[in-house]
Amino acid sequence: MTLKEFVKKFDVPDSIVLLEVKGKVLKEDELKLTALGKLLSERTKHILFRSGNADGSDYLFSKGVALVDDKRLQVITPYTGHKQKTNLAYETISLDEIVTSLDPEVVYESKKNKKTENMIEPYIDKKINNGGKKDFTVSAAYIIRDTVKVIGNKNNEVKPSAFGIFYDDLKSPMTGGTGHTMKVCDNYNVPKINQTVWFKWLEE
Repeated sequence: MTLKEFVKKFDVPDSIVLLEVKGKVLKEDELKLTALGKLLSERTKHILFRSGNADGSDYLFSKGVALVDDKRLQVITPYTGHKQKTNLAYETISLDEIVTSLDPEVVYESKKNKKTENMIEPYIDKKINNGGKKDFTVSAAYIIRDTVKVIGNKNNEVKPSAFGIFYDDLKSPMTGGTGHTMKVCDNYNVPKINQTVWFKWLEE
């Protein structure tokens, strides 16, 4: 897919595109992430760009978008106050705000992550019934957040994503939290690309 093809298909009203980074960004790639965020914001009019506000890495994509129009940047966080210092988004939605309106699909899909499978329901139960103090289940918040970023929630406070743009660890692809997000994209037929595609967009 070329940049022109992407813009033609996905720059439509209510379109949401994920900008996601896995782990540490290679030093030589850092400027490319910011350049892509800026390029996409300049070439499109309608797309809302969605991030998970990961420490340092997602910031690079977000910085590029914010340089053009921060009102088109949305962040979904695992809890209220998550990394506020590096959050450049105009709109931030915390999982704390929507945990009571998660639908069974979100729970089911989140449980597919084996590392946090047994934490999902205890986390939700604690949040709903007694405020969910941070404990061992807080890891579940990150995975649920990653699921919600793709498929949204039943009350539509978070709408589903239409496309995913990822910077992956090509030596260990589709692993960790970002890997979970990519697998959810696959399970819900949300098209996605990684840097092997979008690096070329910077040259178009």
